[in-house]
Amino acid sequence: MLNWMLGKFISFKRRQSIWGDKTIEQLSAFIKSEEPGIRGFEKRSLERMRRFYELWTTGVDEVILPQKSQLSSFSLIASTVLTQLQGVENKGDEFASTVLTQIEKEKQLLSALCKISWSHHLELITQTAGPEERIYYLWLAIEQKLTVRELRRQIESAAFERQVLSDNNKIIHPEAAKIRQLFKDTYITEFLDLPELYSEKDLQQAVVAQMKNFILELGHDFLFMGHGFKLQVGMKDYFLDLLFYHRELHCMVVFELKIEEFKPEHLGKLNFYLEALDRNVKKELENPSIGILLCKTKDSEVVEYALSRNVSPPMIAQYQTKLPDKKLLQQKMQELLENSPRKASGH
Repeated sequence: MLNWMLGKFISFKRRQSIWGDKTIEQLSAFIKSEEPGIRGFEKRSLERMRRFYELWTTGVDEVILPQKSQLSSFSLIASTVLTQLQGVENKGDEFASTVLTQIEKEKQLLSALCKISWSHHLELITQTAGPEERIYYLWLAIEQKLTVRELRRQIESAAFERQVLSDNNKIIHPEAAKIRQLFKDTYITEFLDLPELYSEKDLQQAVVAQMKNFILELGHDFLFMGHGFKLQVGMKDYFLDLLFYHRELHCMVVFELKIEEFKPEHLGKLNFYLEALDRNVKKELENPSIGILLCKTKDSEVVEYALSRNVSPPMIAQYQTKLPDKKLLQQKMQELLENSPRKASGH
């Protein structure tokens, strides 16, 4: 809050042309001379405080959020925060007439921003490009209680861009809308440290060994139930690669691992597992189970065709063992937004 108020003070002085271009430099020197024992108020730090304040309080009117179905469930808090941002900036006489309302909005915004540390905010200030992206990672850090290192990894792995670019697969399920929001089209698993040649068993063991990082990549609310989970159907035993329970969706989630590209025949086996789970393991009040084929690569057209006649809720995603090209994903995301119906209709 101190950084916010100081950033607000500097921003106001500069916008009112009260101070010149050397404002921050002179202020830093003044603080150092008056309180030589205080650290953290160097010129660079003060500039970050000003930027911190201005990033959250300017340019909001121009913000155009992508379609809600293209984003994770952060869209709920995003819309709330964006509403809170409206009019927070000091606007002279106009501000004076509505000061109580604006102060309340600013308090609400600060309440959200203060849920993460200043070190987290430095990552958001220096590593994000726009309001939507900043709000997404703010929500992610708050909801998943990410450390600074974990937040940095999410940004470097382009979690925001991957969420926007996720396929809108046709899903028939009581929680279909949430499923589209919570699951990604591509998962980044560079932390598995796999050799150049590996088997599906190697992949499964690597995931189990790095389960904490794997769940961080999946998202919060996943509870690990086991690997090689045994299902008995008739006189035969079948073993699921990875089985989770999702608290928000109230259902089991099966991950089947493939070290090859997606093939339509993979769906038959996964559907069989889902049916067996729902008949023999699922509890009465739980939702139908979800299945995800985690393939090394996939052809989106083949996936769409394979799912078009499918009434169960399996999904197909790919995993990448290296961090993605963030600039390429940003370019694809921009193309998607420019060609979206919302953009075309002028909204």
